Amino acid sequence: MTHRARHKETEDCLGSSADVSGRDAVPGRGEFLEFLGLTLAAAAFVLFVVRPEVSEALVQALAARTAAFVH
Repeated sequence: MTHRARHKETEDCLGSSADVSGRDAVPGRGEFLEFLGLTLAAAAFVLFVVRPEVSEALVQALAARTAAFVH
């Protein structure tokens, strides 16, 4: 009996939301968002490697805005 219960729990955890009736799943949307996120992360990495002064300017801008909020 323990083996059956454990097997059933594993099936429940591994099922996707697309398998549940009544839920609409847009095919490929998650893959597109993942691709978009990876592209943005890669672009930010390249920007900070090629132009390191951009990161310094960003830190200064954030510090200035924070100081403006405090005062």
